[in-house]
Amino acid sequence: MTLLCRDEVDIIASTIRFHLDHGVDHLIITDNGSVDGTLETLQGFLPSGKMTLLQEPRHDHNQAVWVTRMARMAATELNADWLIHGDADEFWWPACGNLKAELQCVPAEWDAVHIERRNFLPPPQRSDSAEPAPFYKLQLIRERQSLNSQGLPLPGKVCHRAHPEAEVSDGNHSVSLAGEFIHAPLAKDIEILHFPTRSYDQFARKIRQGTEALMRNTRITVEVGSTWRHVYEEYLQRDRLEAYYHKLQMCQQDREALLSTGALIVDDRLCRALQRDR
Repeated sequence: MTLLCRDEVDIIASTIRFHLDHGVDHLIITDNGSVDGTLETLQGFLPSGKMTLLQEPRHDHNQAVWVTRMARMAATELNADWLIHGDADEFWWPACGNLKAELQCVPAEWDAVHIERRNFLPPPQRSDSAEPAPFYKLQLIRERQSLNSQGLPLPGKVCHRAHPEAEVSDGNHSVSLAGEFIHAPLAKDIEILHFPTRSYDQFARKIRQGTEALMRNTRITVEVGSTWRHVYEEYLQRDRLEAYYHKLQMCQQDREALLSTGALIVDDRLCRALQRDR
């Protein structure tokens, strides 16, 4: 598994533990100049021998370049067979309980598979006196079908058979060889449980840091990171980000109404898995 992360100290240890416990043999992680304790958390996993840590201090979110480097390293130096390209806020959930077993069932003629994502709602509003709790205990409701900030279907992610010349796209949404996209049929027995918004401070930091990093990148077009850019321009720069966050959060009445229609689903699988694995 490859991960690119920046300032994800609230979630990164859970991400690593979960995937090692569910079939991932090794992680290659690039830390992009974290200053919140993420780097130190990552370094704590190095003695296990199951993680390779790279550091990339430039804040220009050069994702395709950095993930492609990790993908090729996995193929040439680690003898990987399958590669999962994830983010720190994604938990790749295998129906049978093991990612390795699910990928071994992929037809031999498929070189890549597409995995759908489902967003979990931000944690509900809590009183200032409430005891702090990890995200997975607070975020137990997800969307049946998720949309991005522009109202379009949330794009999925790709994982693929390792190849020394694979090229991964920005966003980890596709992979190509010699300039040709590899066809990636839907893998129905793996899904991504996605926790992109875990607190207002975390959300605001991600939008500001991520969008400003994209703006520094001279390789990419404005289409890359369009959802971050949209929220940055329409909400953060207009001092409306907190209202947008509360809209994502939903009041209790709205949550209950959407739960009754099936548009929202109570899903505590990750909570139970992480509590069991601690």
